[in-house]
Amino acid sequence: MAERTNRARRGAVDQPAERSKVADSYLERVKRFPLVPIRDDRHLDDAVKVMDDLLARELDEAEQQYFDVLTRLVEDYEEEQVPISEASEADVLRELMRANGLSQSALGRASGIAQSTISAVLNGSRRLTREQIARLSELFGVGPSAFM
Repeated sequence: MAERTNRARRGAVDQPAERSKVADSYLERVKRFPLVPIRDDRHLDDAVKVMDDLLARELDEAEQQYFDVLTRLVEDYEEEQVPISEASEADVLRELMRANGLSQSALGRASGIAQSTISAVLNGSRRLTREQIARLSELFGVGPSAFM
């Protein structure tokens, strides 16, 4: 019984210690790049560099929380300062293909999506499926929302 009580006490001590490590990790990130509203394009560039660094790693809980807040700050700034006109999924796909120097057939080979399907999407007679959006998002390194 005494051993079980000691184990329970040790477990109780471990939980706050774990929370403390998470808090320390989060605060270390905030010290390096404070989580404040993005002020200008230079600040935005710095925030994107921090996000890129985080995306290249496996994040612990604190880093994920930090990343989520930083992402929201960047989104807020871009929503307010960077006007983006509505683009159809065909327009987005066409631009991504152009930017990456891909023809319809090359994109088909790279994505596993039939060239006829890509052609139909580009001429507006067909929409991308969720699976196709996921493949293209991964291939081009963009979020699925780029196609929606």
